Amino acid sequence: MRRADGILLALFAALAAASPLRAERAALAPVPAIDANPVRKLETAIFAGGCFWGVEGVFSHVKGVHLAVSGFAGGPRGRKVDYGRVSEGDTGYAEAVRVTYGPGQVSYGALLRIFFSVIADPTTLNAQGPDRGTQYRSALFPLNAEQGKAAKAYLVQLGKAGLWRDPVVTRVERFTGFQDADSYHQDFMRRHPRHFYILRWDAQKVAALKAMFPALYRDKPSA
Repeated sequence: MRRADGILLALFAALAAASPLRAERAALAPVPAIDANPVRKLETAIFAGGCFWGVEGVFSHVKGVHLAVSGFAGGPRGRKVDYGRVSEGDTGYAEAVRVTYGPGQVSYGALLRIFFSVIADPTTLNAQGPDRGTQYRSALFPLNAEQGKAAKAYLVQLGKAGLWRDPVVTRVERFTGFQDADSYHQDFMRRHPRHFYILRWDAQKVAALKAMFPALYRDKPSA
């Protein structure tokens, strides 16, 4: 679902108010049994979990995250896309966020735990909140062998944790590149905190981060 503005926003608000759809339920995921050993002072990780506004918004409030950028991942290498094209749902790309973080403050495993605790429902592969389609799929894109090992092990661990009624279907996908979304979508939650979509679907995720991970939460978001 493409987020509406102007007159369409009022219509979307009315429909959502009458809809049984709910935001992803926060569930405290277990501490990863296997974490990724860092290889650089600053590391990068890529997550896809529905609308990138919320994914970026939550990660920007995590201590140790230096930068969170909305964009697209998962499609054919070298193919140029933009928001409108990805929204068609047939490019192979997903809305994703590139997270640059300092492993001395927050590990890849901690980011995985936050992602599945408060951002994405791992049991709905091609749907998150009100959004439907492969472009909103839940996926991890490891950038090295350490991240790959940790991501695959954590999905197995989540499957055995019994936190969700349905099976875990989030996938680990091969990284084929990342393309930044245009400036309108960057820092959207910070710039538009009263936007209906943010209030309806994403603000509670930041609140859950603060409540469930107080030692990793910071009020001022990263860039």
